[in-house]
Amino acid sequence: MAQPFEILFLLPFFLLPLSFFLFKVFRSSNITKLPPGPTPWPVIGNIFHMGKMPHITLTNFAKTYGPIMSLKLGTKWLVVGSSPSAAIEILKTHDRILSGRNVPNAVPSKRSDLDKISMGWASECHNEWRYLRTLCRTELFAGKVLESQACLREKKVMELVEFLKSKEGQVVNIGELVFATMLNMLSNVLISKDMINLEKETEDSGIRNLVRGLVEAISAPNISDFYPILGKLDLQGLREKARYVMTEIRSNWESILEERRNNKESGSSRQHDFLEALLDNGFTNDCIHQLFVELLSAGSDTSTSTIEWAMAELIKNVESMKKVQDELEIELSESDYPKESLLLQLSYVQACVKETLRLHPPAPLLLPHSAIETCQVMSYTIPKDAQILVNVWAISRDPLIWEDPEMFRPQRFLSSDMDFKGNDFEFLPFGAGRRICPGLPMAAIKIPLLLASLVHFFDWELPHGKCLAELDMTEKFGVTLQKKEPLLLIPRVRK
Repeated sequence: MAQPFEILFLLPFFLLPLSFFLFKVFRSSNITKLPPGPTPWPVIGNIFHMGKMPHITLTNFAKTYGPIMSLKLGTKWLVVGSSPSAAIEILKTHDRILSGRNVPNAVPSKRSDLDKISMGWASECHNEWRYLRTLCRTELFAGKVLESQACLREKKVMELVEFLKSKEGQVVNIGELVFATMLNMLSNVLISKDMINLEKETEDSGIRNLVRGLVEAISAPNISDFYPILGKLDLQGLREKARYVMTEIRSNWESILEERRNNKESGSSRQHDFLEALLDNGFTNDCIHQLFVELLSAGSDTSTSTIEWAMAELIKNVESMKKVQDELEIELSESDYPKESLLLQLSYVQACVKETLRLHPPAPLLLPHSAIETCQVMSYTIPKDAQILVNVWAISRDPLIWEDPEMFRPQRFLSSDMDFKGNDFEFLPFGAGRRICPGLPMAAIKIPLLLASLVHFFDWELPHGKCLAELDMTEKFGVTLQKKEPLLLIPRVRK
């Protein structure tokens, strides 16, 4: 039998491996410590917790679980940042690792093809993606290019103004008309041609319905995203719907593309637009179609939503509307109409745009990112392939950051140098980092120009004798945050 002193002598040899084992277990548990979050149900996880307004659901969850949290959607992990500090970690500190793209199963193209031809849905920020971004920035969004297109945008805005004058006293759908104008601005830059006739669009809302259909198919809750093993089955038919809609949208320029390609091969005269630049750089038809769908849908849908919300807020806030009108009367005293060269002088108009983007960010959760590697964020582990969201809606309504966050108060931006260009993480309507919206420079011009023109030329009334309190401000969630009820107004030409 072992004596007591022999046991004491041998004890360290037993404790050493035990201590090593406990250290490994403790260290492993720290490494795999996921952000906190609501307890997932077996198999389905937190799918049913999300509800129909996930940006609001996630905002409420953040009050319980903190600025970074995790949820399980089927077999996939979702990590959500809901504060400026979390946004900095995701979009700046760990931007390289967390800048992958989580591609919805409803996107009809193969992932391998998207990596070569897509700017929005490329899985990583690789060389092909950088090349596409650089080309778009150089040919579409550079300062000199935007300046050279100013007259074109002003012309399209004035076409809208003249159309509205012809509809004086009648009920018009602001969203449809603004969408048509935005789309024509873009299509003239891309293919030197209008894609929409204003009168026709008000009759059937054709292409806008197609764009909305595409956005809704891609953003709808999809069982194939929650359980990738079911991906090939397309049980909800969303991929087939998206494929059909994309085919319908591209039919708007397919013949133009073929004609231009034939002209290029025969050495005929050429247009100076983005399509010509793409052909000069050897882009395939598939790549051109994908780029055009992304640019036209994102560039028209988000800007339309912002202007529709801005007009609704100004209609409801009579004092703010009067301040915009007064500023325009002073600053445009020597001009017949708002011009882009005057936009920087319209400080209150700019403040109204910023305040609208704060209250109604076009993409309340931005587009989903993906972790290309496992990494540590705010002492938590973000697993590889986890979907990453930044809840900019929650950040822009945080009472710790914003005074009276639910109120429309443009004056808060008059004494602030805060901007939406991706450097102020309290205010990120266009995102930040590698995946920041490439069209931001163009949107920053189009939105205030069109908003100023609508206010400068017209007084606006609600239809059917409605009072301001009856203006429905309910949101409809999607990739873009829409008004649930379209904004219907009656224009009266201002003398």
